[in-house]
Amino acid sequence: MIGHDYSRILCDTCVYHRKLSDDSFIYLLLYVNDIMIVARDIVEINRLKAQLNSEFGIKVLGAAKMILGMEIHMNMRE
Repeated sequence: MIGHDYSRILCDTCVYHRKLSDDSFIYLLLYVNDIMIVARDIVEINRLKAQLNSEFGIKVLGAAKMILGMEIHMNMRE
């Protein structure tokens, strides 16, 4: 990910981020063999998923409902 302009968060080496053109961020979180992508822009999320799939072959399971025993509630804003 470093080669694709992502940086590791210093306090957690399993979290990568990249600043987007609108000053928001896209985050890639890794836990064992699971990945979670978080961003405001669905186009950026899809671009990252396509990139990861072309390099590693990934299985997309859809929107996350839980992570590490915590429920996820999405706030969809326009």
